[in-house]
Amino acid sequence: MKKKHISKAAFLDAAWTYAILILVCAVFFFPVLWIVASSFSRSGSIYDIKGFFPEQFSLASYRKLFLDTGMYDYPNWLKNTLFVAVCSSFIGTILVILTAYTISRFQFKSRKMLMKSALVLSMFPSFMGMTAVYLIMVNFNLINQLWSLILIYAAGAPMGYLVQKGYFDTISNTIYEAARIDGATNAKVFTKITLPLAKPIIVYTALTQFAWPWSDFILPKLLLKNKDLWTVAVGLTSLDETQFSRFAAGAVFISVPIVILYFSLSRFLVTGVSSGAVKE
Repeated sequence: MKKKHISKAAFLDAAWTYAILILVCAVFFFPVLWIVASSFSRSGSIYDIKGFFPEQFSLASYRKLFLDTGMYDYPNWLKNTLFVAVCSSFIGTILVILTAYTISRFQFKSRKMLMKSALVLSMFPSFMGMTAVYLIMVNFNLINQLWSLILIYAAGAPMGYLVQKGYFDTISNTIYEAARIDGATNAKVFTKITLPLAKPIIVYTALTQFAWPWSDFILPKLLLKNKDLWTVAVGLTSLDETQFSRFAAGAVFISVPIVILYFSLSRFLVTGVSSGAVKE
């Protein structure tokens, strides 16, 4: 069997490619390594870290994170964050899937105008409307309520329906026509045929809808004034410089669940995004 000969140009090209990829990975990995190492700092203060990494390591920051809850109640912040993220993900996923399926499969008046309007509005950063959102919440007496966050996250979710619509566009019309010939209603076609076929995009949608409120800071900071209602993102920013290792420990711990979810559901994410990116 002949060995495959690699030309010098191909070898150099591959070497440059791998070198650039390794450099990019190092640039992104270093801050992660630094925050993880800082979470084990014995002193706890950012001013006591000499150079990039602490000189002495300890698990005290993680113990204080969950046991010392007098001033910084991290477990309660974590509970609030989990409640908001799960409820927002559940409601938002339903709204996004229904929106994408309706626009993909049904023809109705102003359909194209609705799609163009949603596309234009999604181009504007969400923080541009924070003042208006705050005034609306004040008038509806929804300040200092976790459900106000859930309402806003879920209501804004359908604006990002394009990937889901692209996925539904890839499902062949032949399947729907056969179901309708057999007497299936629109509701039965959606629940019995579309949803089982759309499992990858449903998982993708649920995970992305979960990740946004899980790590968001601006909206909870704007609407939650009561310390007992803070989410993790808001609570961690209240720690001073002498509690930096606790801040780092909280940041590391809050990232673990989302990393596990992404890795465990990565095959659904790849399938959902790739199928929703093109129309067959």
